[in-house]
Amino acid sequence: MTSNQLTPGIVAGRLGAAEYARNFADIAPRLDSHEARVAADRCYFCHDAPCMTACPTTIDIPLFIRQIATGTPEAAARTIFSQNILGGMCARVCPTEQLCEEVCVRKVAEGKPVEIGRLQRFATDSLMGQGVHPFQRAEPTGKSVAVVGAGPAGLSAAHRLAIKGHDVVIYDARPKAGGLNEYGIASYKAPDDFAQAEVDWLLKIGGIAVRNGKSLGNGLSLEGLRKDHDAVVLAFGLAGVNALRAEGEALGNVLDAVDFIATLRQQPDRAKLPVGRDVVVIGGGMTAVDAAVQSKLLGAENVTIVYRRGQERMSASAHEQEHAASVGVRIIHNAAPVKVHGNGSAREVEFAYTEDGPGGLTLKGETFRLKADQVMKAIGQILEGTPDGLEIEGGKIAVTGAGRTSLPDVWAAGDCASGGEDLTVTAVAEGRDAAEDIHASLMG
Repeated sequence: MTSNQLTPGIVAGRLGAAEYARNFADIAPRLDSHEARVAADRCYFCHDAPCMTACPTTIDIPLFIRQIATGTPEAAARTIFSQNILGGMCARVCPTEQLCEEVCVRKVAEGKPVEIGRLQRFATDSLMGQGVHPFQRAEPTGKSVAVVGAGPAGLSAAHRLAIKGHDVVIYDARPKAGGLNEYGIASYKAPDDFAQAEVDWLLKIGGIAVRNGKSLGNGLSLEGLRKDHDAVVLAFGLAGVNALRAEGEALGNVLDAVDFIATLRQQPDRAKLPVGRDVVVIGGGMTAVDAAVQSKLLGAENVTIVYRRGQERMSASAHEQEHAASVGVRIIHNAAPVKVHGNGSAREVEFAYTEDGPGGLTLKGETFRLKADQVMKAIGQILEGTPDGLEIEGGKIAVTGAGRTSLPDVWAAGDCASGGEDLTVTAVAEGRDAAEDIHASLMG
């Protein structure tokens, strides 16, 4: 008997086809040419642009917006891709309201920034839609590099290494390349299978082989990779999920939010996806928001996010929190789970109110319960299966400089590497910079 059979409230097909189509439509459709020109004309084209400094990939934002304003979006795309080869996906998923748009001079002066993210999407879609790849490989160097992980960091590193003329082999545990872009973001942010289209487009550079179904400990060893290749990039992300450490966590219908999102991303027919009537998501980051919002869009009646600290400590942006509230998701702060109640399957979650003081987080004596036939854990991911010989820092692979690990011919980038923020754009920057460092090392 499956856990869903234990709970009749978890069913598929809660909504009609039109509602699913509407709920999972593109949340921020591409600007048309006129809209893009109007949006671009708002830019001051600052000489010392704060938006560039705020962008982890340091895209020349004033330049690409000027290129859009002058009617050359393909040139704008080349400006973007020269720094961020996954600029198409980043235009869709980057928290621009916390990065480039947050420091836009227009926002400081008027309260409304230039729509940098949407302009970036307009430019990148313009070029990618032509099937054109803006770069060519250099002459072959005879060097080979292994990349473990086909997410944003691994793809970025592989592409930059291929441009330099190196042969690259990407190994990935999943059936498809793309990492979190393919499996870990809300469906309405990148519909129409954009993640795979972007991977296919990126691979047109040539010189990159992708081997799926392989990971360290499953067909691969770091020792073997080091023998077979001149350098290795570890970019496999964080596969483990933190435990609730609450009684009843093993009950049925208590699941990892990342698995829920991945399942939804790979299911083209949303009417076949079961969802609870009362869904509780525990966590305060983007994964929690994406899981909660999509539960609501699938037809859940009551969806609640519960976060152990105050609103100001949530890693999900204010924009994303507001979006969750706009679709009917309730957010409760300063509460931590202490027990999942149920008979074989979750029925309620008991929470204790918390206080975040100088000595850390403490539980108060007062508790409350929420009905929950489906409970999702979104309380952070952890590193799994670290190879011998690699130093660990803060639960991640320790790196210095541009991703150098404690082993001389091994680099790490993205979420599995220490430092930086767990953002797609940060992973792209780290992969790119590691590739540049590898090239310099291999070529002496």
